[in-house]
Amino acid sequence: MKTWRIATIPGDGIGKEVVPAGQRVLEALAQRSDAFAFEFENFDWGGDYYRQRGVMMPADGLDALRNKDAILFGSAGDPHIADHITLWGLRLKICQGFDQYANVRPTRILPGIDAPLKRCAPADLDWVIVRENSEGEYSGVGGRAHQGHPIEVATDVSMMTRAGVERILRFAFRLAQSRPRKHLTVITKSNAQRHAMVMWDEIAVQISKEFPDVSWDKELVDAATARMVNRPASLDTIVATNLHADILSDLAAALAGSLGIAPTANLDPERRYPSMFEPIHGSAFDIMGKGLANPIGTFWSAVMLLEHLGENAAARVLMAAIEHVTANPALHTRDLGGSATTAQVTDAVCSYVAQHAALVQQAA
Repeated sequence: MKTWRIATIPGDGIGKEVVPAGQRVLEALAQRSDAFAFEFENFDWGGDYYRQRGVMMPADGLDALRNKDAILFGSAGDPHIADHITLWGLRLKICQGFDQYANVRPTRILPGIDAPLKRCAPADLDWVIVRENSEGEYSGVGGRAHQGHPIEVATDVSMMTRAGVERILRFAFRLAQSRPRKHLTVITKSNAQRHAMVMWDEIAVQISKEFPDVSWDKELVDAATARMVNRPASLDTIVATNLHADILSDLAAALAGSLGIAPTANLDPERRYPSMFEPIHGSAFDIMGKGLANPIGTFWSAVMLLEHLGENAAARVLMAAIEHVTANPALHTRDLGGSATTAQVTDAVCSYVAQHAALVQQAA
């Protein structure tokens, strides 16, 4: 039996509720399998850790994670701590420290969810957004000078490297190639950002020649927002820079019904380091501790975690459980217009897993 070593980092806010729910669901799957098991180790890093020690995670935190097979992450964000401290001190420290350069965010309208696009059939919105996750606008290059004076200056420099752009575009073309439509949309802002974005466009042309069976087109990011709303069926696989894809994926989740259902994989495709899986919603301190958090985004992230580990049968069962639960309006949490609790949704998913235990045993 294979034992997968999983680090859990609930982080802040509702992360402390949805990550334990995700662990419970993964344990329910493992209990019905004689092929794999999980060994979980929890790390209490985040805002509370910062208040006690002045850092979001210890200096040697990456070493504690390095031997894990995957990381299940909750959220980083605390209303009493500056956002740049929580983000750079925890999530980005892990993503950049482990070179998780491919951020993958699937989006589709799950059964039973009332999405805002009333003219859109569920099949019309079935996307996967690939976000460059290691450089670009989130490189951390810049600074401030003369603070508090009239001549104060602040800079944030977007850094694009040929190596970074080539690898994320190649990853996106390969992912598009694996999907039925084999279509990729490359999103930039090269009409205004005439250096790095133009390089991105040029590299896209070069990489596309390696994938003659993949059709592709190019879109400016502002036009892409309108296209996502007005012509969702024209999109399939999308690749964009760190900032652009961050924004577009939140729009995509909202168009699919709620940020509470959306998953993320932060991947090191070369598997040199553990990859990290997380829901895209924030820490949501306004509902923390009330049992109102939607755990579906975490469960879908767990599906991606299982796929990454090669436990495909278990991933299929968990995805089916998610769809079974969302199809029932009585199991919708508040963000979906219902009144179900985190615990009720988790119980329902675990119950489905128990009822379909035989499917978990199927060969991947």
